[in-house]
Amino acid sequence: MKQPRAWQRMLSGRRLDLLDPTPLDIEIEDIAHGLAFVARWNGQTQGDFAYSVAEHSLLVEMIYHRLCPGSPVKWRLAALLHDAPEYVIGDMISPVKAAMGAGYGDLDERLTGAIHLRFGLPAKLPVATKRQIKKADKMSAWMEATQIAGFATAEADQFFGKPDPSLIEGLRIDLRPPKQVRKAYIDRHLSLLRLL
Repeated sequence: MKQPRAWQRMLSGRRLDLLDPTPLDIEIEDIAHGLAFVARWNGQTQGDFAYSVAEHSLLVEMIYHRLCPGSPVKWRLAALLHDAPEYVIGDMISPVKAAMGAGYGDLDERLTGAIHLRFGLPAKLPVATKRQIKKADKMSAWMEATQIAGFATAEADQFFGKPDPSLIEGLRIDLRPPKQVRKAYIDRHLSLLRLL
């Protein structure tokens, strides 16, 4: 029986094998392009543009830097790339991930490992670093929920935890066209690489 195709051709021309991804088939331009077009919240956000995973990732990296100001730049890069696998597997809301079970998590883990290796990070992050990135991710989700996804503050507090106000002070979600977000993501990635 013929095996089903398990790879995707990227705009860079690379073929990314989803079941056995290698760092050699990963390009930041493909990641940025894909993430700029993947909508968070299944597109159920206010505004003229979808709130993309690329925009979310930029916010998470900013919050992570505030949360862990003395951390090495490589962990800020990891924060920027925390949802990078979604450039090929899309963004699924937590209830869907739970319904899919371990298969989704395994796929995400393989892609994350290859992406990390491509950009000089360990395939698996230290537990403490991963925990802090997740904390920044939840703060971002709280901001998104209350600013653009229609959640009341009390409801967002219940689902995402109430963030430390000093860590999100002055941050605001501004929706931008995918082309602008893609460029901002690439620019941020390159600026972090230069600091390594």
